[in-house]
Amino acid sequence: MTTALLKEVDHYAAMVGERQLKSIFFGGGTPSLMPASTVEAVINRLSGYFNVSSDIEITLEANPTSVEAGKFSDFSAAGVNRVSLGIQALNDADLKALGREHSVKEAKQAIVLSQKYFTRSNFDLIYARMGQVTSDWEKELKEAFKMANGHLSLYQLTIEKGTPFYGRYNKGDLIIPNEDQSAELYDLTNNICADYNYPAYEISNYAKVGEESRHNLTYWKYDDYIGVGAGAHGRITIGNKTFATEQNKKPETWLKAVEKNGHATKHKDLLNQQMMSEEMIMMGLRLTDGIDHNQFKRRIGADIKEFIAKDRLEHLISQGFLTVDPLQLTAKGRPLLNQILGQILV
Repeated sequence: MTTALLKEVDHYAAMVGERQLKSIFFGGGTPSLMPASTVEAVINRLSGYFNVSSDIEITLEANPTSVEAGKFSDFSAAGVNRVSLGIQALNDADLKALGREHSVKEAKQAIVLSQKYFTRSNFDLIYARMGQVTSDWEKELKEAFKMANGHLSLYQLTIEKGTPFYGRYNKGDLIIPNEDQSAELYDLTNNICADYNYPAYEISNYAKVGEESRHNLTYWKYDDYIGVGAGAHGRITIGNKTFATEQNKKPETWLKAVEKNGHATKHKDLLNQQMMSEEMIMMGLRLTDGIDHNQFKRRIGADIKEFIAKDRLEHLISQGFLTVDPLQLTAKGRPLLNQILGQILV
């Protein structure tokens, strides 16, 4: 596994040339099950190719099981300086309903350990859960702030096709808050986070000033990033062309392809201006700060207004859902991101 990851790093480093390396993110699945030696080897190989930022952010996603938390010391020694924990709930019954294997006790222990070994940390929670009422979420969120270390990711539960939840939801066996209740929970979340000086900088992410996830901001600001490893995605610009890359998803298929070709890139698709503009708008509107027109023009090569339905935009502005410069959702518009995107994209 280590050798294969390093081969893909070699492949993409040769492709993109010398760049500044601002962040590394070990995510997707359970990267904390990797040996710390693998993490260290990847960090060292990347550092050999790129100009490493003096304040580089190196994040590892982890599940809060006792076994994984026990490895935090090794990951810290390997160079990781930020950890993101998949907590999801501070309620044992809900953790079980969500299919999580850890307990609240293990979650809290993992949070304590993460703050012992890493200078920066994050954990996530899901709200608008089955049967959840406002008072329960308020209590749980305030409990989370007693343990938080500058950053929280707070997601509304969504029911997606193809998941066990979807079948149960359609049968009526799974009851979740309705639209009005979800909106109330969203407003409560934002108000409590603001009270604790954790303003929303993205639809589902809240942080003290300076504690925002630099790596995730790369996605939302539509900057370049390399995707290495099974199922990884990337966006890379070479010359004046930007490509979307995707690696083989199944680990065994990925490994065989790397051994054969030196990489396991399943797709490397050239993005045209229209595709890039849509992606940048879809990602950028997630940010509280929205999309700066000048930054958009530098990245896309054209004015943002060329890719937005003018009449619909004006209507949404008049209704108080959007502002135009920067292109930015208002507090009223943020909960309706998907609906608004469906209206304004040409």
